[in-house]
Formats: sequence, structure tokens, C-alpha cells
Amino acid sequence: MSQREWIEKDFYKELGVSSSASQDEIKKAYRKLARDLHPDANPGDNKAEERFKTVSEAHAVLSDPAKRKEYDDTRKLFAGGGYGRGGFGSAAGGGFSQEFNIGDIFGGGGAGDGGLGDLLGGLFNRGGGTRTSASRPRRGSDVETETTLGFREAAQGVTVPLRMTSPSPCTTCHGSGAKPGTSPRVCPICNGTGVVSRNQGAFGFSEPCDECRGSGSIIDDPCVDCHGSGIQNRTRTITVRIPPGVGDGQRIRLAGQGEAGLRGAPSGDLYVTVHVSQDKVFGRNGDDLTLVLPVSYSELVLGTTVSVPTLEGRVGVKVPPGTADGRTLRVRGRGVPKRGGGAGDLLVTVKVAVPQKLDREAVEALERYQEAERAGGFDPRAGWAGA
Repeated sequence: MSQREWIEKDFYKELGVSSSASQDEIKKAYRKLARDLHPDANPGDNKAEERFKTVSEAHAVLSDPAKRKEYDDTRKLFAGGGYGRGGFGSAAGGGFSQEFNIGDIFGGGGAGDGGLGDLLGGLFNRGGGTRTSASRPRRGSDVETETTLGFREAAQGVTVPLRMTSPSPCTTCHGSGAKPGTSPRVCPICNGTGVVSRNQGAFGFSEPCDECRGSGSIIDDPCVDCHGSGIQNRTRTITVRIPPGVGDGQRIRLAGQGEAGLRGAPSGDLYVTVHVSQDKVFGRNGDDLTLVLPVSYSELVLGTTVSVPTLEGRVGVKVPPGTADGRTLRVRGRGVPKRGGGAGDLLVTVKVAVPQKLDREAVEALERYQEAERAGGFDPRAGWAGA
């Protein structure tokens, strides 16, 4: 695929968003498409797999603010007819009295100063032709994925396998792009710079080298498996250690586990977004675990000790006599493990469970208690609402 063909791809359309979409909108659109198109959800569906690759490619560019800006700027440049083999827009006919050097636009003659040459080198990462890759060595893009954990798994930490389909270093040439036993050689035309200069009348032009197609090197004998790119799309399973105490929505970074770098450059990083399922018993407040403990009225009045669950077995919680309904009791060190060591607390909130049915004996006992309560002068609404 040529540079122009690549830059004409509409990544916004692939994700189904507008060119003014926010990062959150782009991420949301990608996640939905990735879930629907993932090879695991569509076994044997080649069309879905190709669409998944296209969507992943679009997200890799648009999710990175710097790459997105480069992509937008370059598309505008090409859409306006600004760059061509013969010159740059109307510059050739603009009557400049001094030399106009397009080398300034291409990054100082290919020295890697951050001009358009570096921009194109960073974006056009597709090989083409049998002698060379179309780009210089370039760090791989970061990759995002998601996993869902149970509440207790997230609190205590767990090791999970993640199955991913993404660009990875070619296992045959180990990412060099050259056939095993051979190496790329420096381009003799541009001496490894990737650009050549030429004069046209009063103007000096610098443009990508045709011999090496801007890469600075030539692969005479490309790897037959990756066709000189140094990258293959493959499905792999990696083991991820989720640390104790991870929260819902938290991202975990795995260095070097992202997209493979082009032609031997370092790989990008993998970011795993963790989703945590709710638990039937526990809640969470920072590093503290929370739970609601059902108790009877008599247990609150007379006091008791109740066995409650924790992440590591059960403990006894003492309910003092006269405890009010809704009071929270603290059990220190029985919460979520902290990253720096130790753990939060377990917060136990007592809640009176009211029986729906009573036998005659229980009713009579309650009536006697009610009479004794009134005789003793207890009024639960004393001082309430102006009473």
C-alpha cells in the first residue's frame, strides 16, 4: 500500500465517529466494535477478523493525541494538493526571490528534526515492494485491552491469561525484516538519510529517496514470512499479574507487550483496563471493605458477638449492648491490601432485621416488653419533630 493510499483511509469512518469526536467517544466506539469483531467472538469469520484489524489500526492512531494530530494535519495537506512530485503547491510559481528548500519541511534534509519526513515515517508503517520496508525503524504503538474480574479476585490479586491478536515481531527474522542470515544495508543513494536533494532552477528540493523509499536502508533478501516489514499479525496468550487492590476502571501498564516495533524497534506497551464485578456481600470504599450485618433487635439491646466474613476467612465482631441501628463497627486490618503494604479496614454496618411473622408466644412476650418499656418511661420519639 502506498503512502497516499494509506493517508486516504478514513479512520474516523472505520470507527463510526466524526472527525471532531472526543477521546472518550473514540474509545467507546472502539470498545464496542472490538467486542463485536474480536476473533474469539467470530471463530472462522475472516471478514470479521479483517475488520477487527482495520478497527484496531484506526484506534491505534486516533487514541493517541499526537498521532491523531499528525494524521489530521497530513490528511489536510494531501487533500489540499499541497505535496506532489513536482513541488509544493504554488511555491514553484510564487516568485520567491530566495531559495525555497522543501528539506525544511521534510525535517532538515532527513536528519530527524521532526519535520514532515519524520511525520510520514511515523505514520506510513506499511511495507511495499520486495527490496525494502517503506519506513524507518519505529517504536510500536501502544495497545489497549480489557478484562473483567470478580470482586474478591480484584481485592486479593490474581493472575489471568489474555488472548490477543495484534502485530508482533516476526518470529522468523526477529523483527529485522531481512531473511535470516542476512542484514539490511545502508542505502548508497542517500547514505542512510532517507532523503535526496536536487536543484530545479532557483529552487532546492529535498524528497524521499526513491531507491530506499525513505527508509535509509535496503533489504536485498527480505524475510519470506513478513515480506520485509519485520511484523506479523498473530494471536498470542500472555499472562498478566493483577496486583491486589486494583479498582474498577483502573488501567495496568505492561511495558513492551504492545504492538511490535517496525524493523527491530522497541515494542509499544499494553494497557489493560480492569472491570470489577459487584459482590453479594462486600462493598468497597477506597482500601476499606464494607458490609451490612443483619441483626435482631435483642442483639442490639443486649449485645452479642457475630461471626462475619472477610477476604481471608471469618472473624468475630463484638456488638456492644445498646448499639443503635445503622451504627458502623470497624475491624482494623481486614480490608483491601494496600500497594505499599498493610490493608484497609472492614466496616460493618448493623441493620435490624424485622421478622415478618411471629408465633403467639413471641407476640405475647413482645407485648409484655412493650408494657414494661412504657412503664419505664422510654419514648423512642421523645424530642423528635418538636414532640
